[in-house]
Formats: sequence, C-alpha cells, structure tokens
Amino acid sequence: MNSPIVDMVQSQVIASIHQPELIEEAVDSEANIAFLLTGDLLTIKDYVDRLKSAGMPVFIHLDFIEGLSNHKSAIQYVAREWQPDGIITTRNQLIKAAKEEGLLTIQRIFLLDSSALKRGIELVRACQPDAIEVLPGLMPRVIYELTEELPIPLIAGGLIREKEEILEALRAGALATSVGDPKLWNLDL
Repeated sequence: MNSPIVDMVQSQVIASIHQPELIEEAVDSEANIAFLLTGDLLTIKDYVDRLKSAGMPVFIHLDFIEGLSNHKSAIQYVAREWQPDGIITTRNQLIKAAKEEGLLTIQRIFLLDSSALKRGIELVRACQPDAIEVLPGLMPRVIYELTEELPIPLIAGGLIREKEEILEALRAGALATSVGDPKLWNLDL
C-alpha cells in the first residue's frame, strides 16, 4: 500500500464536515484530516484555508460543492485557487484531471450490491486513485474483500455511529473511517 495518504493518517477517524458550523469542532478534535462536504464557490476557499492553517490536510468532496462544474477547468481552478491537498469524487474523469493537477485523489464508491462492487473495482483499476472511500462503511466482509483485491488504501464511511463500528472497519482492513458525527472525532484511534 504505497500511497501518500497512508502517511497523512495519524488519527484513524477523519472529520467528514457536512456543515460549516462543524469546521471549528474539526479543528479542535483529534481528527487530523478533514473531508469537506460543504461550501460553494464563495465560501470554500475560506474553509480550506481555516482547516489548513490548523495543520489539517483537506480533501474537498467535489460532488457536494455548489456551483462547481464537472469539467477539467473546474479541477484546474480548485487546484490552483483553493489549493486543497486532494479531492473526493464519484466521477472517474475528475480523478484523472485532479491527478494531472497534482492533487491526491479519493474515489468514492457506493456498494449497493455485488454488481456495484464489481463496477467499483473496475473503476478503481481504470482511474487509479490514491485511495477509495466505500459507503456504507458498515460492511467488514466487503471491506476485507476490497483490501485483498485492490492495492490502495480504503477509507470506510457512511452510516457509522458507534466506536465499535469504526473498530470493525479498521479490523477488516480499512486505513481509516470518515465520520460525520463530531462526538466520534476524539476517539484517539
């Protein structure tokens, strides 16, 4: 598993920030990486700057940023103007464009059934992100299968509400978990 994302992870709980009000809680938490799932063209740079000034690597989830298009020029703008450490997206063409701009990339895949699992593996092999985030993150057997099948870090996210669920994902082979509940950002994992 040779990925710069592995070296970034100090806390195995990633602050998944879905409301601007949670940015300060993320900064004050034990989480050392932020997944930014909120903002728009006018606010996102301030959010990225605040998190980075606190020493947190920031990954912008492109699919959630209001007003951002799905074109290569949008990725160039994100990389040059907002300067996050990386991006998260479900769109493989954006992964390729972000890599060209020197951003770290996380491919988000939803595992609804066995065909979605197969498609997810094919997508990851085709666009070669730096890591994958699988949702929902409450599937230890599938997490194990993916970590055996793909030689890149896996982050489990979605529907995680308890410490034990985080530990199950980690035992199954996940590098970390992305969690939206600030109460879980201080588990010292």
